[in-house]
Amino acid sequence: MKSIDALCPNCGLCCDSTLFADVELRASDDAQRLQRLGLTLYQKSRTKVAFSQPCACFDGKFCRIYAERPKRCGLFACGLLKRVEAGGLTVNAALKKIISAKKQAELVRSLLRSLGQRDEPMALTHRCTGMMASPMELSKPGETERRGELMLAVNDLMTQLQRDFLR
Repeated sequence: MKSIDALCPNCGLCCDSTLFADVELRASDDAQRLQRLGLTLYQKSRTKVAFSQPCACFDGKFCRIYAERPKRCGLFACGLLKRVEAGGLTVNAALKKIISAKKQAELVRSLLRSLGQRDEPMALTHRCTGMMASPMELSKPGETERRGELMLAVNDLMTQLQRDFLR
């Protein structure tokens, strides 16, 4: 079994908005074809077209358009996958890191929901940024504590993602 077959279906952090808020298309991507396949594209800048994460074509385990996915998606390999393929990490060790990162991302999402941020289709980083920028309601019991927990949980998640997935 190839390491990509063992890791990617158990992960999905590159598609569920944990690692990335959006994905920019490459010049060779056929934007109209990708839209027909289910991606909602937007003009990110004067010259860049992108689609937001979480990806509409990700079913939680697999990409529905894997064979026809955007070039950038096809070229991406996370740090874990690279280390496993280079022999520096076992598949089992990588799976443990995936489980840990997914658990931490779920803690962040749970804290966001408890604070009233329930916009699940919005990228995780945007949800966190929006919550931290919004005024704190001191009259709500436990809000200050939950915001503090959120800040720590986001820090732990970002540290883990940088160390394990983005190198």
